[in-house]
Amino acid sequence: MIPEIEQASAQDIKAFQEEKLKDLLRYLNTHSPYYRRVFKEQNIDITSIHTLEDLIQIPTTTKDQLQQYNNDFLCVPKNKIIDYVTTSGTLGDPVTFALTDNDLDRLAYNEALSFACSGVTENDVMQLMTTIDRRFMAGLAYFLGARKLGAGIIRVGAGIPELQWDSILKFKPTYLIAVPSFLLKLIEHAKQHDIDLNASGVKGAICIGEPLRNQDFSLNTLAEKITSHWQIDLYSTYASTEMNTAFNECEKQQGGHHHPELIIVEILDENNQPVSAHEVGELTITTLGVEGMPLLRFKTGDMVQAHTKACDCGRNTLRLGPVVGRKKQMIKYKGTTLYPPAMDNILNDFSEVDCYIIEISSNSIGTDEICIKIATNSSTDTLLTRIKDHFRAKLRVSPRIEIHDKKDIQKLQFPIMSRKPVMVIDNRHNGT
Repeated sequence: MIPEIEQASAQDIKAFQEEKLKDLLRYLNTHSPYYRRVFKEQNIDITSIHTLEDLIQIPTTTKDQLQQYNNDFLCVPKNKIIDYVTTSGTLGDPVTFALTDNDLDRLAYNEALSFACSGVTENDVMQLMTTIDRRFMAGLAYFLGARKLGAGIIRVGAGIPELQWDSILKFKPTYLIAVPSFLLKLIEHAKQHDIDLNASGVKGAICIGEPLRNQDFSLNTLAEKITSHWQIDLYSTYASTEMNTAFNECEKQQGGHHHPELIIVEILDENNQPVSAHEVGELTITTLGVEGMPLLRFKTGDMVQAHTKACDCGRNTLRLGPVVGRKKQMIKYKGTTLYPPAMDNILNDFSEVDCYIIEISSNSIGTDEICIKIATNSSTDTLLTRIKDHFRAKLRVSPRIEIHDKKDIQKLQFPIMSRKPVMVIDNRHNGT
């Protein structure tokens, strides 16, 4: 299930996207109160936009604008809306997205395409370990995608290792859809209850929410811990509600593949200019084929690197490397620039750390401070020294580390309205 456009030449893919862009601009000018206002205020003649390079003539759209003018992005009357979802609100107030019947079809196509990219076929059964309710787009997308692909799906939902294993042993799924760190909890439960992991029939996991790879695509510490016990293939998937689109790894596991029929990708620097080849920048996207709330040059806040060399799987599409970090979560700490995923990788090196949360704040002189709260049953003094030494060796800094009760950390990780674990609390932007 590789669409022809994904095997076309780079020039043909570009030309295809430029025609889709023209269609989108006409649609926005007719139906979007927000973008029609932008075009008018900025004196933008949409008929002068012919190429992807011409996009730079149009201002970017930010999360702040999406929050402030949320309803103005809607392009259809309310009686055309079938489903309402909201963003997770990790870095601000949640934003509502309204999906039409056509948008749900597009979402299903996107996820079927993404699953197929990771090797899932109609002969597979998938176990969904994320919520499908709570206005969460991802869980809905996974269900619709599996249905379109013809694969079976078991909707277990998040958490509860005992129930997950009951379903695995009963229905024999071949793929799991899960947050990677939860796979460690499944491994622990299996060991405690004499379940043979490698006789379970599971051959792969589609992993969301946490990185699996280093920037050179080698497995990071978390992924190595999983695969050292459970001989399964791990596939990264990257998506967001705003994009209505996913970037999944193929069997070559060299980054998430771009689907050019669904989305236009730009990687921009601080001045909203395209970065040079192989440089890290902010992922900025333009959605194609979205009817309810399409976005034009939307800045996702995620810092990534694009890879443009053709993949050995036969696709010629751009691939996104692992997310380096969220732009708003960049930390300037004692002369070093850090993103939380770099700290995740270090903390995952220590099996004695049961769980943790990273808190970022500003001190009295306006510089960043980091406090890592961990829960452990080990000898704390020795462990703290080892962790600090590891931080100094890997990142050249040593943040403050505190020991806390496991239940207190889990309360911070799973706020009442949370649909996925919160691993970073950033207090710099709310005056604390």
